[in-house]
Amino acid sequence: MTALRRRSRWEQVPVVAVVALGGGTGAAGRYGASLLWPVAAGGFPWTTLAVNAVGCAVIGVFMVVISDVWAAHRLVRPFFGTGVLGGFTTFSTYAVDIQRLLDEGETRNGLTYLAATPVAAFAAVWLAVTVTRRVLAWRRGRQTSVSRGHGA
Repeated sequence: MTALRRRSRWEQVPVVAVVALGGGTGAAGRYGASLLWPVAAGGFPWTTLAVNAVGCAVIGVFMVVISDVWAAHRLVRPFFGTGVLGGFTTFSTYAVDIQRLLDEGETRNGLTYLAATPVAAFAAVWLAVTVTRRVLAWRRGRQTSVSRGHGA
């Protein structure tokens, strides 16, 4: 193994560590949500749907902020984006919930959930990105106006 390959592997250790730390944090948050808002047997998995939609909205805001506003440290994106939000959102539980609903004869709920989750996730990301960009543009315009002496 060359020295360059050894060095590049060691450079990844902090990235793997922050992803693991963030993933545990996000998973604990998701678990906490499931304890606060449990779903009854055969019930529609509203908590998982909400967690996935909220997590997708937060990633939309986060990506705009670290791409357009804030020059973040190289470990912020893997820690928060991949780790925390990857651990918080749970598309594996989404798949298990669909199977559970179908196995319990809740076909309508299972198919509704199958369609609603990706729609909610994409809508949440799109809305969060759009609103965040508009707020940032409004703030930039307001700051320019204030610096010219036109604002309060």
